Amino acid sequence: MSEEVKEPRQRPRTTRLSSKHQATIPVAVLAEAGVRAGERLKVEALGPGRIVLTRADEDFDELLGALGNDVYPPGYLEDLRGEWD
Repeated sequence: MSEEVKEPRQRPRTTRLSSKHQATIPVAVLAEAGVRAGERLKVEALGPGRIVLTRADEDFDELLGALGNDVYPPGYLEDLRGEWD
């Protein structure tokens, strides 16, 4: 008696945009990218028909130093900490 071994069926890597502008990302794609449910993602359009999702925490470096000296002048933090003494 021989048993036939079925090839594992690969799930499609496509999704459909719902009327509420929602899309389900295939689990295999999330696993390959190392992204898990609940993570914040940045969404960018790279042109017609191309959308890219990137972890939002990777953009933190772009925010460093975004507030210039006109918002927080030099020594502001030290003065603020001095109030605690």
